[in-house]
Amino acid sequence: MNALFSIAFVLSWSSGFIGAKLGAGSAPAVTVLMWRFLPLAVVLVAVAAVVGRASWRGLTGRDVARQAVIGVLSQSGYLLTVYYAIQLGVSSGTTALIDGVQPLVAGALAGPLLRQYVSRRQWLGLWLGVGGVVIVTAADAGAATGVAAWAYLVPFLGMLSLVAATFLESRSRTPVAPGVAMTVHCATSAVLFTVLAVSAGAAGPPGDAGFWAAISWLVVLPTFGGYGLYWIILRRSGVARVNALMFLMAPVTAVWGALMFGEPFGAQTALGLAVGLAAVVIVQREGGTSRRKSGGSPVRGAHNLPPCPAPRRPDSGHRLSGGCS
Repeated sequence: MNALFSIAFVLSWSSGFIGAKLGAGSAPAVTVLMWRFLPLAVVLVAVAAVVGRASWRGLTGRDVARQAVIGVLSQSGYLLTVYYAIQLGVSSGTTALIDGVQPLVAGALAGPLLRQYVSRRQWLGLWLGVGGVVIVTAADAGAATGVAAWAYLVPFLGMLSLVAATFLESRSRTPVAPGVAMTVHCATSAVLFTVLAVSAGAAGPPGDAGFWAAISWLVVLPTFGGYGLYWIILRRSGVARVNALMFLMAPVTAVWGALMFGEPFGAQTALGLAVGLAAVVIVQREGGTSRRKSGGSPVRGAHNLPPCPAPRRPDSGHRLSGGCS
């Protein structure tokens, strides 16, 4: 069952980059993002008002404002850079790669800032994962034409935004239910992207069916599928394993992009995929060993998935978080 959850999670999360590519072909990034989040926010707010009131009890205005800031960093800022990079011509696989190195950056900073550490073997696996996604990116960048060098810095800024959101949420002392955090983040994104789209004169959606197919894709697969499966895997297997799965996003997205959009995929990309798989095996075996030795959860580290606080465990002084694809 864990293997099925992992496969579904990787596919759901990777689908966000593919959906961004689909949407970029029919409308500007801010238009796609506005119509991705505006209907979703309306539904989530309505659900919260009808059946989710108990989850909001005990939260102050400051708690909600903090979640709004986290949403701006981890969802709005991150997604805007991803969509804009793809609109500039950066391949979906390369964009996924830059997102995929966030666990390493967050993990390197988590030690001195949060006193959350990973083992040496897990670091080996994480570095191996970085090597795999770098191989994939080098192949994509080498085959790209007409893409400005500075365009590759755009998703890098989004990755840094995710890191900032991770540490901001990790310092929060008030537990916030995942549904509440998701509602606040999506509502914040809906407002922000609507303002940006209206200001740019790009609020009106195109009339073609392809645009709405892309919007439906983005709402169902990465938002609900990726987000929901993240929490299932996190609670079943721990953060280190989810970090390892993140290194599969770039090669899987590269394969998917090659099949759907004709993006380059050759021996170098295949090698990167194999290295990424080896990284997953190393980290997951270490996580299993840690659990057997300690009788508890695997060694903890920062992570880059949905930034809603995970429940506190007796052995953990911090909650772990990240962004949405």
